[in-house]
Amino acid sequence: MRGFCTFISRPLLFLLLHFTLVQCDITDGNAEHLKREHSLMKPYQGVGSSPSSQWDFWGSTLVTSSYVRLTPDERSRQGSIWNTVQLMVELMIQCNFYKIHGSGKKNLHGDGIAIWYTKERLHPGNVSSCQNNIFRSFPYIYAIVNNGSLPYDHGNDGRNSELGGCSSEIRNKDHDTYLAIRYSKGRLTVMIDIDDKNEWKECIDIGGVRLPTGYYFGASAATGDLSDNHDIISMKMYQLMVEHTPDEDSLDWTKIEPSVSLLKSPKDNIDDPTGNFRSTPLTGWKVFLLLLCALLGIVVCGVVGAVVFQKRQERNRRFY
Repeated sequence: MRGFCTFISRPLLFLLLHFTLVQCDITDGNAEHLKREHSLMKPYQGVGSSPSSQWDFWGSTLVTSSYVRLTPDERSRQGSIWNTVQLMVELMIQCNFYKIHGSGKKNLHGDGIAIWYTKERLHPGNVSSCQNNIFRSFPYIYAIVNNGSLPYDHGNDGRNSELGGCSSEIRNKDHDTYLAIRYSKGRLTVMIDIDDKNEWKECIDIGGVRLPTGYYFGASAATGDLSDNHDIISMKMYQLMVEHTPDEDSLDWTKIEPSVSLLKSPKDNIDDPTGNFRSTPLTGWKVFLLLLCALLGIVVCGVVGAVVFQKRQERNRRFY
């Protein structure tokens, strides 16, 4: 598929938000207008297979009066839900954080959720996967822009095409969690509110992103040998009232190729001092490897020191 996607999963995560009173302006100072035809809200009217439906679902997806469950807490399940109306404006997505919860232990959970903006919809794939990269703290939120030509590297959890991301402990929370995605004038920003503090934290901020109009929004989730409930509570989409230059207004945005201008390759995106990419905190594996390296260093220094000391002792004996 070509387009933009964000992931929320055991190795990756990404979600949207439902507006609450927060301490920063996620609209970036722009007026906004709710686009009901692109929004998914309780009691989830307009979801189904009828000609008038604005949302289609596939696979294990279950629509209730309280949530849309993409997968149950069972093995080897896949589900998705897709907006049937093509997006023709710049907008911001706001969702009550999808709830990810299950009976598994802290590090034993499902493959996660992905949010999509793609040319085609209702096409199952295999992007979300179990944790493969031990140098990343999971759950993890990250973004990818793809024109259909970039393969997804499962062995490194998509690190070769990741634009930016952050770790986010959102599983089995007792309180509501939120995430906001804003795309305006070529800038993609993702913010999260997951600590029940009513304040936003920046997760991703990438410039030089070009996305066409006329694509579809959707969300999908999957489980493998490990599982979780992946629930959507709400997904509200707002049109941002943004001023454009005459050159921008003259462009046919339906023919734009998804792309992003970067100062460096995405595969080098860890610990970038420029701030274009996010470094991740130390995990148990990282601490273990650092301690192991430190221990090996101490052992090597001890052996070298013992050998040098023995050589000096032998040299001193020759003089007596």
